[in-house]
Amino acid sequence: MKLKFNFLTFLFLLLVFSACGGGGSSQGTSLSEKPSSRALSAPAEADDLPGLLQTLDELAEIERSGSWFQGLALTESGIREKTGDYAGAVVAAFKELAWAYGRGLIQKAELEQGLLNVLTVEGEETVTATVNAILAFINGQWESAATGLSSLFNELDEPDGFGRWMLLVCLLEKNKEDRRACAAYKAIRARYTQFPEYWYRGAKAFSGTIAAEFAESCINSAVQGPFAEDCRKILASNSGLRIEDGLSIKTKREIDAIISQSVNSGSPQFLDSLFPLISLPDNPYTVYAIGALRAVINVPKFRDYFNGQAASSSGRLTERLSYLCRI
Repeated sequence: MKLKFNFLTFLFLLLVFSACGGGGSSQGTSLSEKPSSRALSAPAEADDLPGLLQTLDELAEIERSGSWFQGLALTESGIREKTGDYAGAVVAAFKELAWAYGRGLIQKAELEQGLLNVLTVEGEETVTATVNAILAFINGQWESAATGLSSLFNELDEPDGFGRWMLLVCLLEKNKEDRRACAAYKAIRARYTQFPEYWYRGAKAFSGTIAAEFAESCINSAVQGPFAEDCRKILASNSGLRIEDGLSIKTKREIDAIISQSVNSGSPQFLDSLFPLISLPDNPYTVYAIGALRAVINVPKFRDYFNGQAASSSGRLTERLSYLCRI
């Protein structure tokens, strides 16, 4: 006997709530408060297709406005289930997991287990096909993932929907020179502005200043997420540094936040985390950090600290700190 899809959804998503503290974790989820000014329409019944579709449109607009809150994709999944769109319901449920994973709230093994839970229960064939396509996606089997996803979604679906995003990732992973896929990927950024993996996949696919912008956005959206380290390496490589220098790279937003924290607390020791960065050969992030540190050098407490650190350091770090103290 086939079980109702909502039970499969429950199995799929159970790990999200256990890993994220029952949905109440604030780490990485305070992207925006649930927008009370954009309240959704009253939930429609399963036989009210126009009402359900209107709610899906409202959910999409919330995402396109740059808002995201935990549980948004769960709502979408339930609505898609009511419309009979089981493939879309599974992908929406996966989206909830993908956001949690991208922000470092769950591990990849937990994400994968959530998918495997669905396969242990007999259900709709479309559900099984969708889960298998997603498993291929998260394991980097791009040809299989693209084939599976292409058979489930078509040109009538939202051009910036999550399934379409996954298909574009597959295309770019297979061929970074695919100009149409590149253009389409960049065109959907409004809906994924706070989704770390969107930026990560773009950073890998693109080059030059565009790759750097995407890598910085990925890091800024989830500093402790699973994609941040690779993006720092991309920034290092893009700046002419060694790949291993990426461990010392910090984005401009991170640099500003560290300096603000140091100034507001009156503790120059917070600036120690910038020392590996300003010890690197010239690059845009080191230059930015040195320029930003000039704002605190006139404070005697900070100048004395820099002088002391310069005296006890060596090499390029001593040179850079001494330079700051002479300004």
